[in-house]
Formats: sequence, C-alpha cells, structure tokens
Amino acid sequence: MINRLLGLSGRSASRTSDEEGETPAVRLGSVTHEYGATGARFGSGRERTVTALDDVSLEVQSGETVGLQGPSGSGKSTVLHAVAGLLVPTDGSIELLESDLSALSARARTRVRRRHVGIVFQRFHLLPSLSARANVALPLVQEGVPTSTRRERATALLEEVGLGDRATHLPSELSGGERQRVALARALAGDPDVLVADEPTGELDTDTGANVLELLTSVGRDRAVLVASHDDDTLSVADRVVTLRDGRVIDDGR
Repeated sequence: MINRLLGLSGRSASRTSDEEGETPAVRLGSVTHEYGATGARFGSGRERTVTALDDVSLEVQSGETVGLQGPSGSGKSTVLHAVAGLLVPTDGSIELLESDLSALSARARTRVRRRHVGIVFQRFHLLPSLSARANVALPLVQEGVPTSTRRERATALLEEVGLGDRATHLPSELSGGERQRVALARALAGDPDVLVADEPTGELDTDTGANVLELLTSVGRDRAVLVASHDDDTLSVADRVVTLRDGRVIDDGR
C-alpha cells in the first residue's frame, strides 16, 4: 500500500474518523452541464448547446472507489472535471468535503482542487522538460512547500510506485507505464482526499495496466476515488460501478 506521508496539506484536518463514512466526500446533486457549440445556432437564434450531464446525482464516500462506465460522450469525463472543480455546472450542486464548489470563485475552486483533489489524466500531462521527481513535486511547489521537503516527498512516492531508480529521468526516457505511475505519484503528492482518474490504463499494455490498477486499489482504501473507463479490468477494482448514458445515470451500482 502507498505509505501515508506525514505533514501533507491535502488531508482535511476538520474531519474525524467517525465523520468519515457518514458524510460523503463527494456529492453531486442534480447536476446538469451544457456546452455551447461555437457558431452553431437554432433557427430561433438561440445558441445550440450540448447537454453533457443531465440531472446527475452521485455520492462517493471516503474509502470508496467508484467506477464510471458508459459509451463515449456519456458524460464520464465531465463528471470527473466537475468533481475536480475544473468546470462550473449549468445547474445543480457539487459538494466536496461539504464545500459547494459551484458557489466558489474560480480562485477558491483552484485552492480547493490543489489541497484536496488529485487528478490522473489519460495522457499523463507530464512536463517534458522536468524529471520524474520534479513532475511529482510540482503540486507541492504550487503550495509553497520547502524544496527539501518536496524533494523528500517526491522521492518517497516514486519509490512507492516502483520508480525510485528513475527519479532523474525525463518523461521521454520512460515507458508509457512508467509515465502513468509518475502521473499517479504526482496526483498523490498533496495527499488528496479525492482522486479522479480518467482512463488510467487506456494506453497501457495488460501487465503494466495491472500494476497501475493494483496501485489504485491500494490508494483507494482511505480516500474517495472515481475512475472513468471503458475497460472491464479497470472497472473491476471499483467497489461499485455507475453507468452513464447520454449524460444521465442509468444505474448507480447499488
């Protein structure tokens, strides 16, 4: 299991172990989100919109891993972006650790995301000019963590994901599986309460994907995890699987 690093700022100090399990770490309440199609209009002159999410309600407890499945365009990635505070829904509420993200300013949402949310992108999004260790430490730079401390934490996380000997390598010098493990270590650098992962094994071979899934299972034991995927093996690590279609939840997995 990924070791918990002491002194990280991401863990919410206000919650007790009794409160965990009673209050969801994540709650979406009747969330609807529409994207405007640039330049496209109906005959009435109204801007054409695409409904990415349609009245979606979902709760995720701390210590629970929830998988999101559905065809392309079903709204999986939009749910992850909403939970991470990367977008403000057209309607509804998104509560993260009892804070309503949709009521916060852009700056406040960014602050909440940095302190409480880890994001694993499908295509890694590592900075090519930085070493593996520097990529992992990047969220700690943004939080003002001292250089020696963030170096120590980044090194420890890379060792936990089996890449201690690759700390000084650039992303171009790493395999796809190694880059994904660096991305996972980076997502965990701030010790987030919530981890969201978008197709985390989508570009990996079977064996490497299995290693990443083992890591996701480990980190999901004491935080809320949402994983969006088309892959049955990836979804098999979830405690329950929520099915979306056309932006609506058609099965919440309960």
